[in-house]
Amino acid sequence: MGVVTVGELKTSISGKRSFRPSSTIRHAATEWPISDVSSDVTIEIGASSFALHKFPLVSRSGRIRRLLIEAKDATISRMNLSLIPGGPEAFELAAKFCYGINIEITLSNVAMLRCAAHFLEMTEEFVQKNLEARTEAYLKDTVLPNISNSISVLHRCECLSPVSEEINLVNRLINAIANNACKEQLASGLLKLDHNFPMKTMPNIEPETPSDWWGKSLSVLNLEFFQRVLTAVKSKGLKQDMISKILINYTHNSLQGLVIRDPHIVRGSLLDMELQKKQRVIVEAMVSLLPTQSRRSSVPMAFLSSLLKTAIASSASTSCRSDLERRIGLLLDQAILEDILIPANSYGNNHGTMYDTESILRIFSIFLNLDEDDDEDNRMRDESEMAYDFDSPGSPKQSSILKVSKLLDTYLAEIALDTNLLPSKFIALAELLPDHAWIISDGLYRAVDIFLKVHPNIKDSERYRLCKTIDCQKLSQEACSHAAQNERLPVQMAVQVLYFEQIRLRSAMNGGHNQFFFGTINSQFPQRSSSGAGSGAISPRDNYASVRRENRELKLEVARMRMRLTDLEKDHVSMKQELDQ
Repeated sequence: MGVVTVGELKTSISGKRSFRPSSTIRHAATEWPISDVSSDVTIEIGASSFALHKFPLVSRSGRIRRLLIEAKDATISRMNLSLIPGGPEAFELAAKFCYGINIEITLSNVAMLRCAAHFLEMTEEFVQKNLEARTEAYLKDTVLPNISNSISVLHRCECLSPVSEEINLVNRLINAIANNACKEQLASGLLKLDHNFPMKTMPNIEPETPSDWWGKSLSVLNLEFFQRVLTAVKSKGLKQDMISKILINYTHNSLQGLVIRDPHIVRGSLLDMELQKKQRVIVEAMVSLLPTQSRRSSVPMAFLSSLLKTAIASSASTSCRSDLERRIGLLLDQAILEDILIPANSYGNNHGTMYDTESILRIFSIFLNLDEDDDEDNRMRDESEMAYDFDSPGSPKQSSILKVSKLLDTYLAEIALDTNLLPSKFIALAELLPDHAWIISDGLYRAVDIFLKVHPNIKDSERYRLCKTIDCQKLSQEACSHAAQNERLPVQMAVQVLYFEQIRLRSAMNGGHNQFFFGTINSQFPQRSSSGAGSGAISPRDNYASVRRENRELKLEVARMRMRLTDLEKDHVSMKQELDQ
């Protein structure tokens, strides 16, 4: 806070202190103008009017002086200054300054007074230490060196346009915020560096102030000013993780008040459409400010997901949604189920599905089609290393795709419960990943089984195509047992399951040599053991007897399946004959 002292009162206007206001708005209790002389000019500002004296006004205001000189009537007694920035409040403070009354310059009024001083032309040309110089001194000493103060004053400039732009006040404040933020970042880094050197002991060091403490105060700014500030701090080199935190905080505060809490608001009503428009503007602006896309992006997956959900709900532009889908696709191996459960937009949703599967299909496709040139971390890798990515079980890409396959399994199991989901949509997602994405297909089998249970009336061709997505060779023994007795599956798949199970048992009987499938799988998943004891606790004789018993049961099951298949073939022939008749 600063107090402007304007010195002694002029003798020409001194006298008995009395207050004779003619304003329609009641002003401060301080009595002024201090004079027994009747007012000779009335200043009108909107609905307010001030009965004042020409002499103290023209002694400090070039604009009022010029208007009086240019007036044809030398006895002009009324003047309209409705365009003054800050309105009656700003003019009252400026008029008090003209009368020599002490006024306090604060963070809440310095922008208003600076703009009013420019409008009234209260410069050094008329008197030293005029209002313009006083406000400039306050800005330089108190506002510009401090981030928080600069943000507070910038917020006040939102209602002072266009004058605040004309005098370059807005740009100066934005540049001050950006410069101070980067200086603080540098100072914080140097403090860490010094603290980490063992040769420099720093006793009684205070806990480090979070370097983003000022970021929360940016939420008071309107969208235009916030965009300009963030663009400035990015150009000055503020770290991307800091930018992400600022974006998350601003987005949360901006969208929080736009959530419809009244259930009686009709979808598609004017209020609903207005809220959607505000959401759309905010989301599109936030997406345009996101840091550069990267597989090591500092933007959390949860934040990207919430932006995409809002973008879809508010019908944001295609480019905005595509940008978010690509960012999520780059980080898909970091996602959890909640991140990709994106509700469908009720507008234009002809089938009434619960979730937006089209967006998820594109996101998974982006992950599968990642171009190495887009990943800065992989630019230095040679061609042989890039070719090895997906083929090696221990490679980063293989590890990522295994995570994504598990994510897809849980997602498919969730959306399978939607009775309005078309089989073609589900099949497109189930067929999306390559075969090597799964080590075990139990999760996919479970999702398919749930879909078949919820959608019992799908076509046989769709049922067959859906089950083809499951690699029977990668089913666990428990899943194989369930599939062999699952009447929802096509008979061909049940037979295939039994066939591969029999091959696995034969391989086990041969002592594990020439294992066709599960040898490497079991070694990577030790938790899938056939008993609670370790393998060394089972004697070869007991193991052989167990395998023979399982083999007999399997043969009986195969025989039952063949009988079922024969019955189905007979039914098929009889139905065909009936149709021919």
